Amino acid sequence: MDVLVLAPHPYYIDRGTPIDLDLLLRVLCSRPDTRVDLVVYPDGEAREYPGLRIHRVPSTPLTRGTRPGFSARKLICDAFLLAAALRLAARHRYDVVHAGEEAVFVARALQWLFGIPYVYDLDSSIASQLVESRPFLRPLAPLFRRLEARAIRGALATAPVCNALADLCRERGARKVVTLHDISQLENPDASPSGRLARETGRARRFLLYAGNLEPYQGIDLLVEAFAIAARRTEALDLAVIGGDPEDIERYRRRCAALGVGDRVHFLGPRPVSLLGEYLADAEILVAPRIRGVNTPMKIFPYLHSGRPVLLTELPTHTQVVDGSVAMLAAPEPVAFAEAIVRLAEDEELRRRLGRAGRAFVEAEHTFPAHARRVNELYDFVAAELAARAA
Repeated sequence: MDVLVLAPHPYYIDRGTPIDLDLLLRVLCSRPDTRVDLVVYPDGEAREYPGLRIHRVPSTPLTRGTRPGFSARKLICDAFLLAAALRLAARHRYDVVHAGEEAVFVARALQWLFGIPYVYDLDSSIASQLVESRPFLRPLAPLFRRLEARAIRGALATAPVCNALADLCRERGARKVVTLHDISQLENPDASPSGRLARETGRARRFLLYAGNLEPYQGIDLLVEAFAIAARRTEALDLAVIGGDPEDIERYRRRCAALGVGDRVHFLGPRPVSLLGEYLADAEILVAPRIRGVNTPMKIFPYLHSGRPVLLTELPTHTQVVDGSVAMLAAPEPVAFAEAIVRLAEDEELRRRLGRAGRAFVEAEHTFPAHARRVNELYDFVAAELAARAA
């Protein structure tokens, strides 16, 4: 099978959607007689898998450094991605296009022009994301929903990343839905504390740890405000934050200083995913304060796999996957979130119980073998459909 994968983001970098893409490619390229052409943005390191060829859009000051979410820079990259996809489809006879995010509209153009069916890979709802990130676009929401629905109905199959998006696909009339849940990639969930957080912060403390980007939807404002409230009630914890661009880090450092906790909040900047296990092992409590979005953040799966207690906002982004038996859930407002931080800090038995339950949950359905099974289910269906059409 010849597959054209359209991925409108950098590859490979240590960020949620590029990590999801890498997991997909690992499975696709392990399938017999499968060749993959991948079109991506210019940033990122090369990865080598059998049968994989990577095509990057031109690297210019206007295409490098794209961030998550809608932007003019992303539109420019997508225009180049469209041109590359048209060029490749005109030269090669692909069996299917696997399109992520807004690249599904490129896939629809290829379907019209060349008759190539496509798989729609949903990491988010484009219609919802546009309106949430750009409120001035709200009057266009019905149009965005119609376009998204047509993209879903026109797909040979859909591959949403979470249950909420799977429900959306079914509501919009998807032919086939296979949910490609995120997974943990911790190599050693039993790792012992290494002291890395203490060395990098210069503080021999217990740590509340967040790892991820610092975009507004992640709830970092909620986190630092809640921590400032909790810090007045307990001296037990410092807050360590991994990830973020320099300008975001500087802004939040100023915010923490204004809240009076500048000496207890430590912004470490980006760190390789390969070191995540060490940081998680050093932490006392792990936190994901996301406040917007329907997809479940990838970070919660290695969090839970580490056996550390996890604190999450009690919103569908999390509760569609986990409940209070495997993680602490708190309302997405500073006082309630602070109460949860203090409770976890002071209750060792609660931490131990949640840690055990979280690890068991991940090991059941959220490791690489489970992901490979789901991707193969999806592409076994695609292969069968293509064979039926050929017959």
